[in-house]
Amino acid sequence: MSNVLVTNSIVAKTSLAILKNMLTFSANVNRDFESEFKSNMERGYNPGQTIQIKRPPRYTYRAGRVAVPQATVESTIPLTLSQGGCDIAFTSAERTLSLSKLEEKIAAAIAPVANEIDRQGLQLAHYATWNTMNPTGVLPTSQSLAIQALTDLNARLDENAAPRIKGQRTFISAPRVNGSMIQGMAGMFNSSEALDKQFNSGILVPSFGLKMGMDQNVDTHTNGTQVVTGTAIAGAGQTGSNITVAATGGTITRGTVISLPGVFAVNPQSRVSTGVLAQFVITADLPAGATVLPVSPALVTSGAFQNVTQSPTNGANFLIVGAASTSYQTNIAYHKDAFTLAMVPMWAPENGKGVMGVHQESSDGFTLKVTEFYDGTNDAAITRIDVLFGWAATYPELSAKYYSV
Repeated sequence: MSNVLVTNSIVAKTSLAILKNMLTFSANVNRDFESEFKSNMERGYNPGQTIQIKRPPRYTYRAGRVAVPQATVESTIPLTLSQGGCDIAFTSAERTLSLSKLEEKIAAAIAPVANEIDRQGLQLAHYATWNTMNPTGVLPTSQSLAIQALTDLNARLDENAAPRIKGQRTFISAPRVNGSMIQGMAGMFNSSEALDKQFNSGILVPSFGLKMGMDQNVDTHTNGTQVVTGTAIAGAGQTGSNITVAATGGTITRGTVISLPGVFAVNPQSRVSTGVLAQFVITADLPAGATVLPVSPALVTSGAFQNVTQSPTNGANFLIVGAASTSYQTNIAYHKDAFTLAMVPMWAPENGKGVMGVHQESSDGFTLKVTEFYDGTNDAAITRIDVLFGWAATYPELSAKYYSV
């Protein structure tokens, strides 16, 4: 294979192509907000900058002839940008490399970048998602368990009005769950082409309307020491994001999922009960003796944003999903709009003043910057690859966790 002169443009284009190919969770989330960022395209964004993503308003149905004007209430979700990357050195002898050697070197540098972007996204999914299935954490090694897992996840997404557009629902699983599902699905009908793909890749093929992915970065949640049967609700008519309870007997960790007595989820459009107890995720670590549970979503019992049938029953106990002091992998099924990833342009220095060259490359909403500067002591050109990105849980109700141990 002929050699190529290593330039910033070649490094940037090659890096971006490899990055896009390495991403798993990040490749199946919402990227539609890129147009919101074009106003700053020339001067670039800075680390720590927060972008506000708008959520559309909701209204209620009017029965009858008389108009009842409703106020338009818009909400926003903050997305904070952070910078990271990887740095590599090209010696004078390496300034000319075969294309395969160049791709090999860049792939090694891009791997930790792709890993970190996916890791942060899956950690966000862990803490932002309240819908949770399979509280025992049993692996779906049989056909019945594998089918139940996927149908239950789809049903929960349906109950929350997640669109069933082909290719927009995904299930990302940890390696053991992926392997268990392949075992469980053995013997089910699939085309020979699908079976060949599954056999060669070791990744479950799309099933039951879900695209499938395996990611070692699936986050792990550990429940605190509070037993499954929590303490009593202390006060009638409670709504909002803080629920008062009798002092807890143990710790409750951030990300723990609970249900509240008498509180059922509703369809987001009809506001009719789904018949399923609503679930909530704890948003902060709580010590033993805590008397307030900070939860998401906030309880709303009426109006356009109603999400539950009623306030929790006073004097009855809340319940924790899963067992005390037990760890679960938070495999995640979701519609692509549940989470948003933004990768945006950043400030780039001019050539000179220590910079040999800089190139910024964008494609399909993915952006990275390559900057080269010279290390005279070691006669090497240092190439830094930077990304500026941020995550937001735009519609976490369109996601559901599947616990596994």
